Amino acid sequence: MSKSFAISIVRTLRDQGHQAYLVGGCVRDLLLKREPADYDIATDATPDDVVRIFPETYAVGAQFGVVLVPLPESERAAMGEGQEADAEQHALSGHQHKLCIEVATFRCDVGYSDGRHPDEVRFSRDPKEDVQRRDFTINGLLLDPLSDEVLDFVGGENDLNAGIIRAIGNPELRFSEDKLRMLRAVRFAARFEYQIDSATFEAIRKLAAQIHQVSRERVRDELTRMLTEGHARRAFQLLDETGLLREVLPEITAMKGVEQPPEFHPEGDVFVHTLLLLENLPQPCPITLAWGALLHDVGKPPTFRRAPDRIRFDEHAKVGTKMAEAICRRLRFSNEDTDQILLLVENHMRFADVERMKPSTFKRFIRLPRFDEHMQLHRLDCEASHRSLRLYDFTREKRAELPASAIRPEPLITGDDLIAAGYAPGPVFKQILSAVEDAQLDGGLQSKKQAMKFVSQKFPRKAVAS
Repeated sequence: MSKSFAISIVRTLRDQGHQAYLVGGCVRDLLLKREPADYDIATDATPDDVVRIFPETYAVGAQFGVVLVPLPESERAAMGEGQEADAEQHALSGHQHKLCIEVATFRCDVGYSDGRHPDEVRFSRDPKEDVQRRDFTINGLLLDPLSDEVLDFVGGENDLNAGIIRAIGNPELRFSEDKLRMLRAVRFAARFEYQIDSATFEAIRKLAAQIHQVSRERVRDELTRMLTEGHARRAFQLLDETGLLREVLPEITAMKGVEQPPEFHPEGDVFVHTLLLLENLPQPCPITLAWGALLHDVGKPPTFRRAPDRIRFDEHAKVGTKMAEAICRRLRFSNEDTDQILLLVENHMRFADVERMKPSTFKRFIRLPRFDEHMQLHRLDCEASHRSLRLYDFTREKRAELPASAIRPEPLITGDDLIAAGYAPGPVFKQILSAVEDAQLDGGLQSKKQAMKFVSQKFPRKAVAS
């Protein structure tokens, strides 16, 4: 996002006689020498003033004093493709074709009956009054970009220097205004490797059960950020310590204390194993891989069995897939993301058989969508347990040896060929064509003639018809 454009908005507002400052996360990041993902501006100009001053705006949150000012096309064109894509993720839903600066009027909020939105908004001309309603001290700083002066009414600079996440004012009041702030406290503490202030921490523990008042989509998005920002292990440890984990993902809490066979898992129980996977997630990390890593062993607690020879988790991948589906539906993932997460959970144990797989089975296995994510999950799984990468290396090397034409060859026959040979269309066609493809993948069939002979032998017309 363009810092220069944000500064130009501040300058324009000042030229029109208004106060205006950079505010929130962008100030925090600038002080930490990080590149802000986006820029927000706080001003004493009312939404009507902002709309009047800037020719093109989106007054999508005008009732709360928020107006979006889109980035000029000339500046957008100058942005790198990767930078633009990153900024797009922060664009408001419904206006993702525009990159915007959020301009918000100073305000104080009155009442939060729904635990998210203020019952009443009163505009203000006092920046000190405005920051009192914000979540954490490190996000309550104002910056005059024209003079580089920082306005700190909440002790945010001290907390930045000390590495502390502290709610502004009364933490219980801050969390009652928006329950999602409890998850945000955990995420910021993990991301910046900070400690949560003791009063703030205790308020989270006290109010953790109220997180259910937050929409599932907002919870999902906050958890996804925790998983993909590079400090997932710490985030989930804090979720557990604050009591939030048992509220948002009780299936993960259930992993604690679930023993594993030490010959395969010397690292400890299922929860410890899962945290080790999260610690080593790649950066950047696909959302589906992150959730696949979190949920890959979710089926172990309900399938735990102490057999005579060792601890076992019979069919835990199958059970876990059903549990993961319930979690994805509960958190309202897209169908596309859900499908990939479930495939990762369902297939993560299949690597144990790769050395014994028939060629057709192996080729179908590596044809799974986004197979690189399956490979990454298997590697993470191994490195967080026995540390042997033998099966990973076997799969990688064998996969590299196979040309694309061998993995996904052109079909030797089609349904039309079966009809021409006298077969009546029906569900059996899928079985026949699949059997032909298996034989082709195994190297037993190379031509259409061979394929049709195979069909006549394995699926006689009389037998199929009956």
